Amino acid sequence: MVLRAFGPGDVDDLRAAFVDEEIARWNPAPTGPDAIGRFIASRNDWTDADQASWAVAGPEDRLVGSVSVHKIDRDQGDAEVGYWTAPWARRQGYAVRAVTTASRFAFGELGLRRLYLFHAVENGGSCAVALAAGFRHEGTLRESYRYADGVHHDEHLHGLLARDLGMGSDR
Repeated sequence: MVLRAFGPGDVDDLRAAFVDEEIARWNPAPTGPDAIGRFIASRNDWTDADQASWAVAGPEDRLVGSVSVHKIDRDQGDAEVGYWTAPWARRQGYAVRAVTTASRFAFGELGLRRLYLFHAVENGGSCAVALAAGFRHEGTLRESYRYADGVHHDEHLHGLLARDLGMGSDR
């Protein structure tokens, strides 16, 4: 597994991923003219220092998912983590490894102290990834986010501190 920039060779796999029922249910897909191109450009543009995103690549550099550290708040020292796995790569450990690698980057390179993530309570796969990557379940937010189905779903909140990975201070 490698984390890398998105590229033109990912267009077909991105198109296939964004129409996958599970990805479409929990992650808003880009829409409009040149949606895939705009997605790639936005994920590869780190100039505002408010996000860091990667394509997750598997064997032969094929796109198997996405991971990001976004909503970076330097003042608070925290950020949100997001991820998805393409249907052809699920249950192979890519998401856990990608989230762990992105978390280490956030704590080491960005100097953050806390990461958090949310997922719909019904999204058991995402919960399993969060827990396996060391994120602790911190609570349930009731009807906290409207997903693509138009319903405000309850969400789990998970958190990870730098010290949970043996990084940062022990305060």
